[in-house]
Amino acid sequence: MNNILLYIALGLFAGALSGVIGIGGGVIIVPALIFLFGLSQHQAQGTTLALLVPPIGILAAWTYYKHGYVDLKIASFICMGFFIGGLFGAKIATNLPSVVLEKVFGVALLLIALKMIFAR
Repeated sequence: MNNILLYIALGLFAGALSGVIGIGGGVIIVPALIFLFGLSQHQAQGTTLALLVPPIGILAAWTYYKHGYVDLKIASFICMGFFIGGLFGAKIATNLPSVVLEKVFGVALLLIALKMIFAR
């Protein structure tokens, strides 16, 4: 049950950030699944694609699924949070000046890049 709430929280956070700065949830969700939840890169990518399935990532997700790299349970819980988080993020973003939004986007990308570069 504890992980379910964490997966939903991840979805809320990724959805809100996606709504604020317009980046794909995978930029947030893939690293989080790897570093916070211990999934492999393949599992994280496959699971993230599964929550984007209708209809964008269906062929890619199916390919990962056939190789055993998709956790549909995790994808469904993150999706629930992402659905609401995206709404909140979009409401925040539409009220921010463009220059602030650009800085938030840049900082988010920089932090993600640094975490990925210096990961063990």
